[in-house]
Amino acid sequence: MTPTGTMELMAPAGNFESLQAAIDNGADSVYFGVDQLNMRARASINFTIADLPEIARRCTEKNARTYLTLNTIIYDHDLSIIKTLLDAAKSANLTAVIAMDQAVIAYARQIDMEVHISTQINITNIETVKFYSLFADTMVMSRELSLRQVKKICDQIEKEQIKGPSGRLVEVEIFGHGALCMAVSGKCYMSLHSHNSSANRGACKQNCRKKYSVVDQETGFEMELDNEYIMSPKDLCTLDFLDQVIDTGAKVLKIEGRGRAPEYVAKVIKTYREAIDACADGVFTKTKVDHWMKELEKVYNRGFWSGYYLGQKLGEWSDVSGSKATQKKVYIGKGVHFFPKPSIAEFKIEAYDIKLGDTILITGPTTGVEEFELKEMMVNDERLDTAQKGDSCTIPTNFRIRPSDKLYKIVQE
Repeated sequence: MTPTGTMELMAPAGNFESLQAAIDNGADSVYFGVDQLNMRARASINFTIADLPEIARRCTEKNARTYLTLNTIIYDHDLSIIKTLLDAAKSANLTAVIAMDQAVIAYARQIDMEVHISTQINITNIETVKFYSLFADTMVMSRELSLRQVKKICDQIEKEQIKGPSGRLVEVEIFGHGALCMAVSGKCYMSLHSHNSSANRGACKQNCRKKYSVVDQETGFEMELDNEYIMSPKDLCTLDFLDQVIDTGAKVLKIEGRGRAPEYVAKVIKTYREAIDACADGVFTKTKVDHWMKELEKVYNRGFWSGYYLGQKLGEWSDVSGSKATQKKVYIGKGVHFFPKPSIAEFKIEAYDIKLGDTILITGPTTGVEEFELKEMMVNDERLDTAQKGDSCTIPTNFRIRPSDKLYKIVQE
């Protein structure tokens, strides 16, 4: 349940690195998939049922809520699997399940597990909210709504005191940042038709992100297009009008990105955490927004636009097939050992060199994401300015590293 007067910041997690990055950087809640029954089954590593107790433990330590995404189309042969998965989620004390299929919703309610309605249901009006309040406490609105429409629904919930099964007022959740696709609330069949790989089963081949030519079949004339990626929208970004988003009365801001890297999760969650807190403290300013936008540009993005929230028409397409990030990470090496008393981390340099003054990034399933300027190091037991491939390098840190951790350096694009 969201504290009065604040907005819950909900983070994506495709693996333990991203999960740790999310809760270390201020996420109020984390959503994640297990195995194949989620909308990012292909795009991320995903967790297993056996991981659920550890997910719950880490998030409980940080007072973060845990949401299992079980929001794909469900077939008859899936029914026993979803029951097993929901039983495990209930046993692990996960907070809620995000669902769209009635089979998932019904069984979750049967075992008294909180339900959140997925955006795939495409909720666009108050009467639909009333219907799903019979089953769910939180509902993700359709991505195609404007802020004015979201506010009207939130006002009606308050006015009519529409409550979910928990007895609390229904909470509205909206997408705040991340990838958009050309489909209505994520329901797309292009990948199924072209590759027999259904986006609605979490196996999208991302046809819309590719380059296409338009040819007149009668004359053979090929149209020249100003923008080659005419089906690939820019990423949604609400940070520069976040105060207006909060004013709608929506209680949960969802960050998209279960298929993206842990440093993306760390940077975006940290930035939106600062922005939400600034709104609460009355210090949300253009100067801060300009700084935050530059931070967001550092990690994966296709360019930014405001989606439909401000009433803009569709048409802000990306002009690249991949990322427009202003920075990228370059693999340097892997963790070897940690010396706890002096708090020194040892790495084996396996690829490119690093030198003093570089910004380095360390990621790992337990470590999460740590980024800082390299100010001091020892190379093969000598105090040197540069470490090269094959060297053993030790770096002072204020956190523990593990042999599973990876060392990168951040470079400007």
